[in-house]
Amino acid sequence: MLRGEGDGTVHMMRARRGPLPPVLVDAGLGACVAAAVLVVAFAGLDPRAPAIPRFPDAAAFALAAAVIGGLAVRRSHPVAALALLNAVTLGWFAAGLPGQLVVLAPLVGCYTVAAHRGWRWGLAAAVPTALVQVVAIRVVLGDVETVGVVPDAVLLVATATSAGAAVGYHRAVLAATRGRLEREARAREERSRLLVAEERLRIARELHDVLGHTLATISVQAGVGLHVVDQRPDQARDALSAIKGVCDDGLVDVKTILGILRTDAPAEEEPLGPRGGLARLPDLLDTAGTAGLRVELSVEGEPRPLPVPVDLAAYRIVQEALTNVLRHAGASTVRLALAHEPSRLLIRIRDDGPAAARSTGTATGTRNGHGIDGMRERARALSGRLTAAPHPDGGYEVRAELPLPDPR
Repeated sequence: MLRGEGDGTVHMMRARRGPLPPVLVDAGLGACVAAAVLVVAFAGLDPRAPAIPRFPDAAAFALAAAVIGGLAVRRSHPVAALALLNAVTLGWFAAGLPGQLVVLAPLVGCYTVAAHRGWRWGLAAAVPTALVQVVAIRVVLGDVETVGVVPDAVLLVATATSAGAAVGYHRAVLAATRGRLEREARAREERSRLLVAEERLRIARELHDVLGHTLATISVQAGVGLHVVDQRPDQARDALSAIKGVCDDGLVDVKTILGILRTDAPAEEEPLGPRGGLARLPDLLDTAGTAGLRVELSVEGEPRPLPVPVDLAAYRIVQEALTNVLRHAGASTVRLALAHEPSRLLIRIRDDGPAAARSTGTATGTRNGHGIDGMRERARALSGRLTAAPHPDGGYEVRAELPLPDPR
């Protein structure tokens, strides 16, 4: 039991430390290569080495240490490491040390240069390395066997360089692919954030219009009811009935708007669409009429089915404009004109309220505040435009232009 706990502790400590640094891994590789060179050379394993094993001398140990150092820094300084390994090879054969396994160390250097610097650097490194191999072979074997061995040495250098270039290209492709995927992921996240922000803004705008209209109508009707409750109970009852109808419609609208936030809806359930559109305009005008506002509607052109975004925007613009009139204009009559043209829908809402209601006091801030901004945003979202300003002939006018697609 204790032994198992101790093994688990050791594994946890190793996991915390993480992977070894590359320089230590490469130093370990260099130690293995140096040990193999010394063993093959001085244990009599190489056919051209002395048959009787002997202990390596100081020069052999020094060159083996140079092999370890060169391979240890091969990733951080690949060119310098290759130069050192080539020098070790020349020094090994110049010192008359036995064995040929030392020529493998420069091959690792060629591989590293090509893998980390690209095929051009690899080719530039392969040429001097091949020359060093040829010189070493000529020094050790003499001219008699050079012709048969030199192609093998050149082939080994070319193979190591090609392998390094292939690995470098593969790494570059992986890095480029990873970078592209990361950029695409960031772009998707940014698009998601923008969509979420736009959806929140849309919901906030819908709630503002629905609640603003509902509360404004309730306020007006409640005021009427309080004013006539003693003298004309029937009219007070009508005001309460209108308040109930407006509240019911407002609750349905709020439920519909917030329905898209539901996360527990069945997959096969159809998402709730926004309530609204010019088809509900008569109900809106009746509500305004019960609040004491007379609305004169005129329609120009031949009405036709409108795209859902345009239909909803037109309804909300009229609703917000009438709400502003009820709350702030002090008007008794509103002229609402709808002009159905082939390429656009024109909406004009003009009240007969006094000019002072728009020039001073709270009404100015409200009529030129969030309600007007919301209507402008609705029109702008459809590439349309909206203006709201006092009319030269008196009153206040909201004018909206909503583009329509080509009916053809």
